[in-house]
Amino acid sequence: MRRSLPARFVLVLLAGMAVLLGTAGPASAHATVVTSSPSDGARLEAAPDEVTVEFDESVSLGAGYARVLGADGDRVDTGAASVTDDLLTIPLRADLPDASYVVTWRVVSADSHPVSGAYAFVVGDGELVPTTEVEAGSDVDLVVGTLLPVARWLGFGGIALGLGVPVFLVLCWPAGWASPRARRLTLGGLGAVAGGAVLSFLLQGPYAAATGVLGAVDPQLLGTTASSAYGATLLVRVVLAGALAAVLLRGPLRAGTVGTPGLVAGGVLGAGLVLTTAATGHPVAGALPGLAVAVTAVHVAAMTVWLGGLAVLLAAVLRPGVPGDELAAALPRYSRLAAGSVAALVVTGVVQSVREVGSPEALVSTTYGWVLVAKLVLVLAVLAVAGVSRVWVQQRLGAPRPGRRTVVAHAFSATSDDLPGDGSDALAQEVDDAAAARTRAAVADVGPFRRSVLLEVAVGAVVLALSAVLVGTPPAKAALAQPVDVTLPLMSATGTEGSVQLSLDPARPGPNVLHVYLFDEQGQLAQPQELRVTLTEAAQGIGPLAVDLQPAGPGHSIGDAAIPTTGTWTVTVTVRLDEFTALTADTTFPVR
Repeated sequence: MRRSLPARFVLVLLAGMAVLLGTAGPASAHATVVTSSPSDGARLEAAPDEVTVEFDESVSLGAGYARVLGADGDRVDTGAASVTDDLLTIPLRADLPDASYVVTWRVVSADSHPVSGAYAFVVGDGELVPTTEVEAGSDVDLVVGTLLPVARWLGFGGIALGLGVPVFLVLCWPAGWASPRARRLTLGGLGAVAGGAVLSFLLQGPYAAATGVLGAVDPQLLGTTASSAYGATLLVRVVLAGALAAVLLRGPLRAGTVGTPGLVAGGVLGAGLVLTTAATGHPVAGALPGLAVAVTAVHVAAMTVWLGGLAVLLAAVLRPGVPGDELAAALPRYSRLAAGSVAALVVTGVVQSVREVGSPEALVSTTYGWVLVAKLVLVLAVLAVAGVSRVWVQQRLGAPRPGRRTVVAHAFSATSDDLPGDGSDALAQEVDDAAAARTRAAVADVGPFRRSVLLEVAVGAVVLALSAVLVGTPPAKAALAQPVDVTLPLMSATGTEGSVQLSLDPARPGPNVLHVYLFDEQGQLAQPQELRVTLTEAAQGIGPLAVDLQPAGPGHSIGDAAIPTTGTWTVTVTVRLDEFTALTADTTFPVR
């Protein structure tokens, strides 16, 4: 049997969703390290009692780990790592020998995404141990990384149907409670919300712990997820979806109408679903989380009303057998509702973009920025299509239905009572008859409008997929390279002799400005006999590249550092105070 246009379109759409979501890589770190003690590459005279790592936002251990390894790979921490807000503390065993040590961690940031890293320090003499092998096992499993955006997409699409369809029925098409298609859309949407939340809950453990998909049924990982704020939010979402389905089944979906108790209960449960959708991911991390969650909640609600209305229009309203007067009443109501939803989407979308992107440069130089650009382009396209749909409704159904007695010409209207001269009743009847004829003609020819709605639904589904990808992508502000500003101990063969402060801006490929400040053991600026700085990218075999330095004041030098490519770079400082004393310091930094 030959497939209809919507059926073929849905098949193509689902295939496109599979490609888009299947190629979306897992999220990388969303919280970044501010400072650590001991610092990366530090050489100490004695072993410290503990290691601390400070992040730029709150983190938790969750299903991750935090440990310190000796040169032989054995753990030298006590196994009692803890997190207080943004500070990770790893107690060390007593009486550690002089050796090289590697600090390695995998914690969960406030937006539920794992953060992993490693660095090395030395106690006494010896060489720093490499951290490459330690970090190699921290990648997210491919299956887990692919299923996560699929779960998010199910949740987004589900809430658009599970809430958007009932809102449309209440505000635009009350008779639609008796429609089997509308009932199936609503219950299927709520099922998708619950299914997406359950899948996200199961995958969070192996995602945070960097294990395989079988970790989804690991009791320990499940318990860890359940005890986290993110896991609790997902479980609440499942309960709310089930409760809303029960309310609808016992009320309007059975009786064909909605009463005040059902409306109040459904509104409270629906608001809870919107809030639990908004209160995960990027909004709960960073500055002003309360405001961010509120803005995101409005964004989610507006998306739900708009796309849910489009879906029920396509599946149930614009179908043979729907009475013409119901169609003529529902379409103008939804047109006004959709216009308000779109306005809310635009305003809240701008606020979210400013918070997550921050600058035009970040918009075009990060993965998050480019995905957001793609989403904006598609949103503009669907708004153009929506504009065509709205014009169709205004032109075909903008005139009054019989009995309304309102003359509509474009955007201006006048009641029949305002018409001059005698015979206003007869003229009003002519207006009513003309409006009724135009309504009948519009109802008989909804094909163009239906195709426009179909295109809106298709592009809207792609926009939801991009939104699911954005949730798992580091915000542009976080992904944009940050300037390097670090103070390192200057080490000689006999121990620490002063320190060096390095400032590299903007720490990106191309020209960079490097400031070097030298301090003696008393913390006073010191003037060296010779100062040399080099840059090396060992993984790509680049360097050492010498940085040409110029004096800029007592103990202060400045130079132009040209970084040819992205990667993990090492800056090495060599200081000669006199003919017999040479000091060195080095640290690594990312270039994105």
